[in-house]
Amino acid sequence: MESQYSVLFFDNVKNFIATLPNEDQGKINGIVTAIESGEFKSLYIKTLKTSIKELIIKKYRFVFFIHKNTFYFMRAFIKKTAKTPKIEIKNAEKLYKKILKIINNQ
Repeated sequence: MESQYSVLFFDNVKNFIATLPNEDQGKINGIVTAIESGEFKSLYIKTLKTSIKELIIKKYRFVFFIHKNTFYFMRAFIKKTAKTPKIEIKNAEKLYKKILKIINNQ
């Protein structure tokens, strides 16, 4: 089956995933495969700010946005509190704006 979506991880997200236990890395890989094939039913995604979303996998949080069928994973962290830290959302908003400028100028 051909991929409907592509997934791009920023280096900090790749590095975060590499530090996780193999079992958790396997779960993340399975979810990436589901995203690429357009199967979102089993995913837990929360909207943080308009275009910025959070993928929840166990205790891990992955902040991303979607642009033209590409998921851009910008940030990743272990969730320790009930709410997503405001600093994570602010950083994601800044990064989102910078990335869109770059993408739209290509």
